[in-house]
Amino acid sequence: MKAYDKKVCSAEDAVKVVKSGNRIVFSHAAGEPLVLPEALMERSHKLKNVEIVHMVPMGESLYCKPEYSNSFRHIALFAGAATRKAIWENRADYIPYFFSEVPYLFETLLPVDVAMVTVSPPDKKGFCSLGVSVDYTKKAVECAKIVIAELNPTMPRTHGDSFVHISQIDFLVEVNRPIHELKSSELTEVEENIGRYVAELIEDGCTLQLGIGGIPDAVLKNLTNFKDLGIHSEMISDGVKHLVEKGVITGSKKTLHKGKIVVNFLMGSRDFYDWVDDNPMIEMRTVDYTNNPYVIAQNNKMVAINSALEVDLLGQVCADTLGPMQFSGVGGQVDFVRGARMSKGGKAIIALPATAKGGVSRIVPTLKTGAAVTTSRNDVDYVVTDFGIASLKGKTVKERMKALIQIAAPQFREELTKQAYDIYNIKI
Repeated sequence: MKAYDKKVCSAEDAVKVVKSGNRIVFSHAAGEPLVLPEALMERSHKLKNVEIVHMVPMGESLYCKPEYSNSFRHIALFAGAATRKAIWENRADYIPYFFSEVPYLFETLLPVDVAMVTVSPPDKKGFCSLGVSVDYTKKAVECAKIVIAELNPTMPRTHGDSFVHISQIDFLVEVNRPIHELKSSELTEVEENIGRYVAELIEDGCTLQLGIGGIPDAVLKNLTNFKDLGIHSEMISDGVKHLVEKGVITGSKKTLHKGKIVVNFLMGSRDFYDWVDDNPMIEMRTVDYTNNPYVIAQNNKMVAINSALEVDLLGQVCADTLGPMQFSGVGGQVDFVRGARMSKGGKAIIALPATAKGGVSRIVPTLKTGAAVTTSRNDVDYVVTDFGIASLKGKTVKERMKALIQIAAPQFREELTKQAYDIYNIKI
């Protein structure tokens, strides 16, 4: 308690350690600090060229606003709603990087001056938990010259590699606000259809990786009659909780970490956070472990389910840019696609709506000008839309194109067939 009391201070006092030219790393997603960013903005007039590095943004990201451009520059590892515009307008930068390798960045190319994180209250031995954000956050704490932690009783205490001792923290800011939650929405008919098709590719005893959003939720909704499923994923949300409670997800058939749900970050409702709190079934690990393809591949029947913005007729997947404009990030898609393909009986699935908002096909002849290839055509096993399943593994270019055209929305199939011939000289 003496060590604790010496470290406790206000957010305003804690951020005084930040100097011009420093690099700050925020803990990830729902673990993002709540009051430290606000205090940092209040001190903006005294700072210049401070870098703020993180992945999925959950707060307001005020440091991305034009009025703070002389004081702060955001370095994004994943763009989000609050940060995209700044990247598009060249007031922020994006680093293309596999999620699994971000801890290596902090050890080498992006040394950390200040880590700002959120932790649970310490136990009687002085250990706090990073709770919902272990991912790259643990490495940021280990590498940072200065660690500032918001100590928040609403942060669940998670098991695994999530603990930080009070001695590793330089400043403690006591906060009692709800941590960020992920709001769920009603599933659309399109998402429901995709969920049913993806479920056809899953078997009892599979280990799953899923992402965020309607499609993963729709997949989980269609798995209620399965048995002994496992989870090895970068994140999970409420849908996994429901299947554990129904006895569908047990992890009993996993070949690695049997009986455990292995993840590196969590996003969901307050009810979900209460469920993961002190839950020994949840095994939090750092992202350089969970997303390492060689680790992933040790799970037999590993099924990776990821999404995309568009897929071209060659099977190339664009999941993070809209043409030349950065929309999200590479994240863990490639890590899990490659891990699943190396797994015994594994499958790599890309699932997306056949049609984008505005009535544009997401199965396209070629990717948009300036678009980045997130996952290569060589890596994808299946592409799933609301119109069916295209199996690409081991297929010729012509067979791939035919399969992809068949799962495009019907109104686009004739034009896609024509483009296959005009561009690739392939007659379907």
